[in-house]
Amino acid sequence: MSDDPNLPGDEPPSPVPPVDPIPDPQPDPRAGRAAFDRRMLEALVCPQTQAQLSYDAERQELVSRAANLAYPIRGGIPVMLADEARPLE
Repeated sequence: MSDDPNLPGDEPPSPVPPVDPIPDPQPDPRAGRAAFDRRMLEALVCPQTQAQLSYDAERQELVSRAANLAYPIRGGIPVMLADEARPLE
């Protein structure tokens, strides 16, 4: 083995710094279910029209007025599938 300190040797690998895990959604005490993170509204759009969505906390849905659909939120996770969406009245 070489005495040059710049060459790799038998040193143990440096530890990998821990990564902060994505926090689990906190339960919604009013409904006994996981809460929806409202910051997701900034990134999500209607998959059919690409229009902005609004959050209906009472029904746990993301509403697209442009598509006339309401997408369910299950366990804090939006289900953005047209087959799962409820037509608006």
